[in-house]
Amino acid sequence: MKLALPVYGLLWRMALPFALLRLWWRGRAEPLYRQHWGERLGWFGRTSVADAVAANGPLIWVHAVSLGETRAAAALIEALRERIPHMRLLLTHMTATGRAAGAGLLQSGDVQVWLPYDLPGPMRRFLRRFQPRAAVLMETEVWPNLAEQCRRAGVPVLLANARLSARSASRWQRWPSLARVAWGGLFAAAQTPEDAQRIQALGAAQVQSLGNLKFDMRPDPALLQRGAQWKSAAARPVLLLASTREQGGKSEEALLLAALPAKLAQRALLVWVPRHPQRFDAVAQLLADRGYAVQRRSATAPTQNTAVWLGDSLGEMAAYYAMSDAAFIGGSLLPLGGQNLIEACACGCPVVLGPSQFNFASAAQAALEAGAAVQATDASEVWAAFARWLDDSAARQRAGQNAFAFAAAHQGSAQRQADWIVEIAGDALRQRPDAGQ
Repeated sequence: MKLALPVYGLLWRMALPFALLRLWWRGRAEPLYRQHWGERLGWFGRTSVADAVAANGPLIWVHAVSLGETRAAAALIEALRERIPHMRLLLTHMTATGRAAGAGLLQSGDVQVWLPYDLPGPMRRFLRRFQPRAAVLMETEVWPNLAEQCRRAGVPVLLANARLSARSASRWQRWPSLARVAWGGLFAAAQTPEDAQRIQALGAAQVQSLGNLKFDMRPDPALLQRGAQWKSAAARPVLLLASTREQGGKSEEALLLAALPAKLAQRALLVWVPRHPQRFDAVAQLLADRGYAVQRRSATAPTQNTAVWLGDSLGEMAAYYAMSDAAFIGGSLLPLGGQNLIEACACGCPVVLGPSQFNFASAAQAALEAGAAVQATDASEVWAAFARWLDDSAARQRAGQNAFAFAAAHQGSAQRQADWIVEIAGDALRQRPDAGQ
């Protein structure tokens, strides 16, 4: 254990120049990556620090690495504000999409910054500047130096909406010394009993199974209405390819296009929404190279003559689900573990899942058992499932009703996890400290 952290820190320092270069590269498509670079190294401007200490009330740090975690955190933050009306929020992220979405969760006295890279110095400076009363990390964001510096600063670390796949658990077990640093003493609210068991095995201080916050994500009614308007304008069945991804030079878009039956492409409007914004242009080019006339959300709304529509926008997934007769959930044809299927179900959209679901195994299995989803083994079976639903509207409607009921039946985790956070953190969150703490 004595050598594990120094070796880990040395490797991080060696990788740091490449991490910064990657930020600059990603900033070509997402300019937010090129802003506030000092925060990545634990240097914060006077304005952000002043905002964080200007108001009374305990500062609760919530780390939501990217868009999905930020959206899931919204319900938890709302529930915490109900229990601690005078709380202030320190919201951190690592991705541009997460930071953009998180801006809408801030209130007076809150502050939003990048989480520093997991090095001792940056983490110490971060904790010294903001002095949070508790660290609430979302889902999987457990880092050795973060955990160690919080321990030294006396900041309790709570992992909300925690999930840990068997694959990830085995990776941690290869490095037991680092695992003890990262997970030892941590409190976790696991999504499932299986997640709880794996987390407990890594040495967490306390683990409870409190459900999945993503069931408490309520679709924005304005987005649902927008989706209904798009569907009316399309005037034909709509099939959504959502959160599609790539890995190792292979893309799910290419796999799906290679298997796409010509007749099905003629029957329905195909809507493609890649998972990552930096891939929008590449996917548009791929579709064009395969002979499809592509229109983009950023340029035009769909019409009855639109053959392929590229969803190159952020924050509108509920609208895309609302316009669709059925959706394929990406990250699942390639061995990537799947993406969130719950939002589609909450919009009443039945889903097709690929074979890889290790990130959402419990939710995927429950959706299949509820009749809200079907599973395909390859791209051809994805299109076959779509075709069956288009041929049998009654079956598709039943699947949509099952999807909505499935999502509604699993709500309530935000309230349970907020109660758990207040219980663990104790009196520190109920105090009204002086300004500046």
